[in-house]
Amino acid sequence: MHKLSCLLLVGNTSFKEKILEVSLRQITKDNYEAVCELDVSKEQEEYVACNMWSLVESMFNDGYETRAIYLEKEPVGFFMWANESITKVSIWRFMIDHKHQKNGIGRKALDLALAEIKQLANLKEIEICYNPKNPVAKEFYSSFGFVEVGMDEDNEDMLAVISI
Repeated sequence: MHKLSCLLLVGNTSFKEKILEVSLRQITKDNYEAVCELDVSKEQEEYVACNMWSLVESMFNDGYETRAIYLEKEPVGFFMWANESITKVSIWRFMIDHKHQKNGIGRKALDLALAEIKQLANLKEIEICYNPKNPVAKEFYSSFGFVEVGMDEDNEDMLAVISI
């Protein structure tokens, strides 16, 4: 089983703090249904594609990688990236279920995904895109080193890259 993980400290007092494991795992016949049932909040729906559709895309397109984001033993999010070329990877899908947002899980998960992607030989660039009307996304991705490079070819999404 392919699994990368890190620990997440939750709680705000020494008596209530708990360390939880955040991990990225392969999507299999045992967990795909749970991944498909994950949802973002109503306000976020226009920014995020359906996980089921993303899984279908990944099955019929070469170079697509998917991961379930786990908190301990529970799937709580989804990643999909595409190997656009030998030197470029694009993160196309990234979501955390609305019940698990604002707990640091997304930050830990993106750390794990970037670490995995950076292991690719010959990699020079990691790209992500997001709706420019989403100020939270801009701040979040820039904190990982993504730098905005302009709008996509359809002039709908902002492109941001990390150069390796």
